[in-house]
Amino acid sequence: MQSNLDNFCVFILTHGRPDNVITKTSLEKSGYTGKVFYVVDNEDKTIGKYIENFGEESVKVFDKKRLADEVDEGNNFDERRTITHARNACFEIAKDLGIEYFVELDDDYTDFLLRYEKGKKVKDLDRVFDSFLDFYKSTPTTTIAFSQGGDHIGGFSGTKMKRKAMNSFICSTKRPFKFIGAMNEDVNTYTTLSSRGKLFFTFTSVQLNQKQTQSQEGGITDMYLKFGTYCKGFTTVLMHPSGAKVSMMNSRNTPRIHHAISWKNTTPMIINEKYKK
Repeated sequence: MQSNLDNFCVFILTHGRPDNVITKTSLEKSGYTGKVFYVVDNEDKTIGKYIENFGEESVKVFDKKRLADEVDEGNNFDERRTITHARNACFEIAKDLGIEYFVELDDDYTDFLLRYEKGKKVKDLDRVFDSFLDFYKSTPTTTIAFSQGGDHIGGFSGTKMKRKAMNSFICSTKRPFKFIGAMNEDVNTYTTLSSRGKLFFTFTSVQLNQKQTQSQEGGITDMYLKFGTYCKGFTTVLMHPSGAKVSMMNSRNTPRIHHAISWKNTTPMIINEKYKK
């Protein structure tokens, strides 16, 4: 019997960290045995080191300026230190590889967890991906994501599907979509496309852990430190003004500006048939 993973791969999106791709080790520890490719842009000065570390066949380089010119970045900063273009490049790369299904992962995941009352480390990630692909193939879902720590604030309240997708994305070349905005690209995308009827889901029973935001040097961290979280959150307001605003969020150290989504103004609502006249 053919496995879902025969036509599937992992893309690790990375920039300037050839010696610190934490996700690679985490995948191996979690039992993933499938194909892995490293997505690097042609403006990365460490491409040679990526190829040295992971092999030329496993490193996929894309034209960052070309992809930047094809998408609304939501600003006029002339600044391309963003993961947006790598996310969009994955659809082209997968097509070139002849692979239909893939998952996009950042390069700094420390753990993959099964979430019930307590988190338990995943030991058979192949099986997890296989199950996710079963769901994905049997529904018209645009993309589905693993949960993050913030999804479990207040404790575990049972398996849920949330109408959003952030950070990790299971996708198909036959269900293409485009990420938008140089900052907050995941929120920009799931809000604008959800408002048009696309289905974005987060499955809460599988969680990934990531290095603390802006604690890793390189990548988009430099951009966020330069322009601040106001520009990050307000990009979503520009993209989806009818359902997004900026507000204050309490964090571990100090309150900070963050986006806030009004879901009733974002996702189409299905009215119960009992109200039919």
